[in-house]
Amino acid sequence: MKKIGVKGTGSYVPERIIPNSYFEKILDTTDEWIITRTGIQSRRMIEPGQALTDLATPASERALEMAGISPENLDIIIVGTSTADMLSPSAGCILQHRLGAKNAVAFDINAACPGFIYGLAVAQKFMQDGSHHHALVVGGEIISNRIDYKDKATCVLFGDGAGATVLGHSDGNGDGEILSTHLNSDGNLWSLLHVPGGGSRNPPSHQMLNAGLHYVKMQGNEVFKYAVRTMVDAARKTMESNGITSGDIDWFIPHQANIRIMETVTEGLGIPFEKVIVTVHKYGNTSAASIPTALDEAVRSGRIRRGDLILMSSFGAGFTWGAALLRY
Repeated sequence: MKKIGVKGTGSYVPERIIPNSYFEKILDTTDEWIITRTGIQSRRMIEPGQALTDLATPASERALEMAGISPENLDIIIVGTSTADMLSPSAGCILQHRLGAKNAVAFDINAACPGFIYGLAVAQKFMQDGSHHHALVVGGEIISNRIDYKDKATCVLFGDGAGATVLGHSDGNGDGEILSTHLNSDGNLWSLLHVPGGGSRNPPSHQMLNAGLHYVKMQGNEVFKYAVRTMVDAARKTMESNGITSGDIDWFIPHQANIRIMETVTEGLGIPFEKVIVTVHKYGNTSAASIPTALDEAVRSGRIRRGDLILMSSFGAGFTWGAALLRY
């Protein structure tokens, strides 16, 4: 079984910055209320007419450049997203076209916020037997056009972005390695966080739009409880399966949902908060993009270095959750 490591990282967020003061003008809320409950000070949002691959393409190009890999050498492209450019074809195929990665098989994984971790797991399986040599795994979302700006419980939380990693075979000795991935789901809880409109259940129509079924629907308190419990559980199982403790972790990258979830999960795992990579304050909740974007920023800033042990954990609609452990 071949070892698989991260060869390059990249990320891209829209240029448009939406501070909390924007919501003070349209809602009964304050900057202090948003920061206290979420830790979010601003978020990035696309301009009208932009789509997911407008963010995923530059993020992927940066990851390929760091890895020293040309698009033609990619064997697999996996995009973790629930907000592709269109219902069909996949964002993966559109990204393949835009990159010129003519030799890759491309597809999407719709696993909500843990989509990037799901993508890592799938790519690792493809590559372990040696038949596939280079993979591009992207996590990205455009959520700003999926939220109701009259709903204070959701509209202040989300932002847009994309993060990418290039994977390749590794000797596991200073060359990085994905040590394990652990994935879970519980469809019994789907109704606590979902977008009811736009699919085959409630197809596009004037009635669907008028009813606001194309917006994110979330029962925040219930989601909070399950998010904390499942992220802690997945992270613990990942550490146990690798025979390590929280003291061995160099960096923890949790899903950047809100700062209270992140703090509670980190406390439950016994990881000092100074070892947590945090970007939620400036980007908000970018769903599947949050972990790969945080990873790329930490790598490029020099915080994460070769040889560091990195734990990731995420939770999202489905419900889906999972964790990954890698030696960078």
